Amino acid sequence: MYIADLHIHSKFSRATSKEGIPEYLDLWARRKGIGLVGTGDFTHPAWREMLRERLTPAEEGLYTLKKDFRVEDGSVEEALLPRFVVSGEISSIYKKNGKVRKIHNVILLPGIDEAETVSKRLEAIGNLHSDGRPILGLDSRDLFEIVLTCCPSAILIPAHIWTPHFSLFGAFSGFDTIEECFEDMTPYIHALETGLSSDPPMNWRLSALDSYTLVSNSDAHSPQKLGREANCIQGELSYSGLKTAIETGEGFQGTIEFFPEEGKYHLDGHRNCHQCLTPSEAIRAGGVCPVCGKKLTIGVLHRVEELANRPEGAHRANSKPYESLVPLPEVIGASLGVSAASKKAGERFSSLLRELGPEFHILREASLSDIDLAAGPCVAEGVRRVREGKVKWVPGYDGEYGKLEILSPEEIRFFSGQLSFFPGAGLPGEKTEEKAEAAEPDFPEEEDPLQLTLETLPKAEVSAETAGDCRALLGLNPEQKEAVTTELPAAAVIAGPGTGKTKTLTARIAYLIEARRAKPSEITAVTFTRKAAEEMRLRLQALLGKRVARAIQIGTFHSVCMKLLASEKDAETGVLLDEYGCLSLAEEVLREYEPAPSEKKPGARSLLQKVSAVKNSADQQAALEEEGLSESLFTSYCGALRSYGAMDYDDILLDALSLARERQKPIKAFTYLLVDEFQDVNPVQYELLRAWNRAGREIFVIGDPDQAIYGFRGSDSLCFSRFREDFSGAGEIRLRKNYRSTPEILACALPVIAENHKDGSLPALEAFQKSGSLPGLYSASDEFSEAVFIAKEINRMVGGIDMLDAHSSLGGGDHPRGFSDIAILYRTHRQAELLEKCLAIEGIPYTVTGRDRLLAEPIVRGTLGFFRSLLHPEDRVSLKTCLQSVWGCSEKLSWETAGAFAKAACGTQPRAGEDQPASGMEGFLENLPCELRAEGGVRVWAALALSYLPRLSESPRELLETWAEENGYTGSSPMERLLSIAVLHQSLPDFLDTVTLGTEGDVSRSSGRTYTPDAVSLMTLHGSKGLEFPVVFLCGLQKGRLPLESPGRKTDAAEERRLFYVGITRAREELILTAPPEPSPFLEDIPKTLLSQITGPEKRRSAYEETMDQISLF
Repeated sequence: MYIADLHIHSKFSRATSKEGIPEYLDLWARRKGIGLVGTGDFTHPAWREMLRERLTPAEEGLYTLKKDFRVEDGSVEEALLPRFVVSGEISSIYKKNGKVRKIHNVILLPGIDEAETVSKRLEAIGNLHSDGRPILGLDSRDLFEIVLTCCPSAILIPAHIWTPHFSLFGAFSGFDTIEECFEDMTPYIHALETGLSSDPPMNWRLSALDSYTLVSNSDAHSPQKLGREANCIQGELSYSGLKTAIETGEGFQGTIEFFPEEGKYHLDGHRNCHQCLTPSEAIRAGGVCPVCGKKLTIGVLHRVEELANRPEGAHRANSKPYESLVPLPEVIGASLGVSAASKKAGERFSSLLRELGPEFHILREASLSDIDLAAGPCVAEGVRRVREGKVKWVPGYDGEYGKLEILSPEEIRFFSGQLSFFPGAGLPGEKTEEKAEAAEPDFPEEEDPLQLTLETLPKAEVSAETAGDCRALLGLNPEQKEAVTTELPAAAVIAGPGTGKTKTLTARIAYLIEARRAKPSEITAVTFTRKAAEEMRLRLQALLGKRVARAIQIGTFHSVCMKLLASEKDAETGVLLDEYGCLSLAEEVLREYEPAPSEKKPGARSLLQKVSAVKNSADQQAALEEEGLSESLFTSYCGALRSYGAMDYDDILLDALSLARERQKPIKAFTYLLVDEFQDVNPVQYELLRAWNRAGREIFVIGDPDQAIYGFRGSDSLCFSRFREDFSGAGEIRLRKNYRSTPEILACALPVIAENHKDGSLPALEAFQKSGSLPGLYSASDEFSEAVFIAKEINRMVGGIDMLDAHSSLGGGDHPRGFSDIAILYRTHRQAELLEKCLAIEGIPYTVTGRDRLLAEPIVRGTLGFFRSLLHPEDRVSLKTCLQSVWGCSEKLSWETAGAFAKAACGTQPRAGEDQPASGMEGFLENLPCELRAEGGVRVWAALALSYLPRLSESPRELLETWAEENGYTGSSPMERLLSIAVLHQSLPDFLDTVTLGTEGDVSRSSGRTYTPDAVSLMTLHGSKGLEFPVVFLCGLQKGRLPLESPGRKTDAAEERRLFYVGITRAREELILTAPPEPSPFLEDIPKTLLSQITGPEKRRSAYEETMDQISLF
């Protein structure tokens, strides 16, 4: 038989000892007598590297410490050779069923290679580098599925299942059943870790746990704490033998347990007020501290009684034996009347190990006479009483470990006076008085205290007023209903923030189909982001079903135009270049362009901005003059596009507009035309709407002039006025009831936008939500302090991301937030860099939304160019960019190769998913001119193209991961960030379309390399448009940044104020404004009485440290 402690932590976890390295884990396992110890923290890359360096394979799936690293101090026999099994603990913090969940899970794996595989996949979820026990915003059910997909032989164990803050059944953030947590993954769970504050009899009271092996581990944060709890296993010493014992119970002999009273969460209580209560006392107190009135920490015993369906003392039929022990240093200290950490206790401990062997042997098997000889009669008597369970406890509560009493001072004096130990009747240790009853708090008498925990919920009522309406009208207020049911041929709905704009637009479509019998194929809904289009489609599916929703044309202006162009047989469409493809082309045009003597040649990026402004204007000739762009340079750029068979982002709209104007036959899909975010249309988009509606029946536009924030793209907040003038029979409807924000948040927003309405035309917005807290203002000393404050404040809001935070002043109160409840908004992408660093250090998962400079990185440009050219061989610009960026080919060589590939491959590349490449590609390289064929970079590219063509149906993540490995990009920061975008997409075309056509709000990446279901959102103010969050941090409110001032750019103060207004009104319940020195002048628009000044963490530090000192780190 061997003893196994499978759940521990290394020095790479928070609040752990620096001695948490293989050498000392091996040493202390030998001192304890542990035959198998978990490595802990397998997800941390530096720890895995250390394990590879210092461990050597032993039996199947197990390791031992290499001899060169072994520490020998004479305290234990050298013959003992502990084994290691790869293990780790993962913290999942996420929202499920309307509640924030914080669940810890232990994972055992058959090897370090498997740990590498699993970690690589989990790195997609979040940051694995800042903590050995990573915090992932991932549902525990999904975590187990991912692990088993990567390693089917993994062992999955929910950790310390009763701990109040971070566990499966935790009182504050857990579930009531295993099935609720793990859903369809429940059958793959065979064991549960019971934790220090419960013992097997407590767990036997739940029949739901009868089929599980109840395991116990130390969760040690230092090597000295190994074996506080452990498992006894009889069987083959191997991973498969361990797996069999845990999952079937065969060979699982039982557990070594803490006395549950010693656990620091056994009873209820409030440590700051020194209140320790039994479950019945806590219920009578109403769950609050009798001294201060704050919420009590509900202990393990209380939670067990809540879920138990058996009485105390019930016995499980297939139960395993267990022993309750106390760590030997504590036994020595309590038997001698000294601290367990004292020098005297330490010397006795070392002496015992040298004389009698490992700690478990001493506690469980050594003869008492031998212990007496080695350590004296007091220690021998102490061991005897522990073995017989005759010890006294002041139970642990609210993070405070229980206090042990084995021998009283009188008994210590008595035994210290004995020459030898002879246990017998009449000794002081055998005749202890019964423990005096603790004085009970003065609670009111209740016949049935449990009734205090029940709440009566009011039953939902169905309004008779809406009972007879069609489904589309259910839940609409009168203003929304007027908008939805209007039969005006041209309706303009002005909808302020939070007034239900998307709901109204969706209901309008459903109403057209349900009540007015419009055909789904006659309806087109135009949005400004791909995400908004997808959200609208999902809402319509819920209302109308998938089949009907699929028949409705929903998309952005560009996607609708692309679809129209592709459907026209005679329409000449080119390859769409992304922003950086256009930039490359602009550079080429400028190199060959000879300006007139008086003409100043612009830079490539400036040229693109000027060209875009001209193309999107109502009068191109006037725009050329306004932009200072010569007609010849404009024509040269447009000609270069045509010569390469390409088009830019603006050409999509212009070509579609030309097609719409030339087309004689009306398009049925535009019979009913609906437009979201109408205030953001530019002149070309406006003309498209007029052309599409020319033979249509109705046009319905909805938006808010006060949220017009794309003036730099040609949009105009006066578009609603123009709409009323240009569309016959146009009418206007206003939505005034704000359902999103609290009155306090709205009160801050309105004075800001009022500055743009000096004529008094500002429409009133009425807050529907109940009153909340005042928005906060934090004045930071610098940008770093601002980022630290935000990270710490988020930690506090979620109720702490680890045990220390949960007990400190960082605790988030009665209603902790989920990570996905929180957004951080900023004016420019550069501001995100420092925020990301601080969030990563804090261990907070996040996603970043927006088109940052990542797509300009050469590695990224080359990668995207490679895959885009495979999907579109005619895209010579992409292949040219790839060859130059990845293999350093010359521009001339790259263009020639791209041209040859387009000619050879067009029509011959395989469809996604075909097994073999087209025959034309097989001979492509041989058909190249000799000078191209001899180029090494071209040959490497051709070989890779041949291998990737049959794989284009694979997920973007899989393709990019393989590409990165083959080209030496693994670990590259730009490639990692590109992967974090790719994993949000199911197909390669969708991924490439997003980075090409996606707006600011469409391009997202996670803190890791996959979608994070529960993560803080980081985005620019522009990217936040159309979104809402319970909590919003609006950061960097600094002069020069808001309004944004930049050389060569005229500041539009009115639009910048609208942008600030948009940011404020993203918040539903809490708004925190942060400003470094020299705050934004826009803050002066908000009366000081509407803001509360926030104290930063540096001012709370003394209180925070005082709380930290009260918590045991190990």
